[in-house]
Amino acid sequence: MYDVVIIGSGPAGLSAALYILRAGFSVIVIGKDNGALEKAEKIQNYFGLERPLSGHELVEIGKKQVLDLGGNILQDEVVGIRWDENYTVSTVKDYFECKAILLTTGASRKRMNIRNLDRLEGYGVSYCAVCDAFLYRGRAVAVLGNGEYALHEVQELLPIVSHVTLLTNGLEPAAEFPEEVTINTTPIEELTGESFLETIRFQDGTALETACLFVALGTAKGSDLARKLGIQLEDERIIVNEQMDTGLPGVFAAGDCIGGVLQVSVAVGEGAKAALSCIRYLRGIG
Repeated sequence: MYDVVIIGSGPAGLSAALYILRAGFSVIVIGKDNGALEKAEKIQNYFGLERPLSGHELVEIGKKQVLDLGGNILQDEVVGIRWDENYTVSTVKDYFECKAILLTTGASRKRMNIRNLDRLEGYGVSYCAVCDAFLYRGRAVAVLGNGEYALHEVQELLPIVSHVTLLTNGLEPAAEFPEEVTINTTPIEELTGESFLETIRFQDGTALETACLFVALGTAKGSDLARKLGIQLEDERIIVNEQMDTGLPGVFAAGDCIGGVLQVSVAVGEGAKAALSCIRYLRGIG
């Protein structure tokens, strides 16, 4: 078991890891990639740099610092979080128990252009199969996604619901889904229903009646993981207080996933602040 699992290997997560490791706690940083910073060609406005660095170079330096302090870094995709006395963070390849979690997943720069998706959230549109599958026991549901995250949600649903249809919204499946899952790659036009989701309509004029649409497109964002834990969101931003505390014991967030000024320097500072709060929590003085 780790003291802390940090989800996201960008500047906020790596900065937090340095503080927590120096305080004597065990840390694993899990991230699928280096996030938006990887695309930065030249960084010239960050304090202390002798020369401009690419985003990739800056992140790699941060990773080396974490490893030199005895931390662990795993390149993998987080697909779920559970709580049972301690937290369990599930990835595509493994799972890790921990006492505390830092969400530093960055911010999604894309939104799905599906009519009525936002309006029906909580009314037949769900972002958490673990949370809501029991509501649709014995009924047919759909999952929106095409990769490992979608596969994880499908696997949670299959033992409970009567049937699962995978909707890839025009993408090809990027994971191996069970044979009993129906796969529909047609782009989605809109969701319909007055009080609750009733029908999913596609751009080719066809439609699918379903009890619920579980959204798991791409990789799990910070907001997706927050929803699984019941953490408050506002416009996909994770809500935290001044101590970077989400309100859930032992769960903190920092960086682009909480909104604000999306800059490296801000993410590094918020990561440090979240780490200090996490350290106080682990020491029982939070």
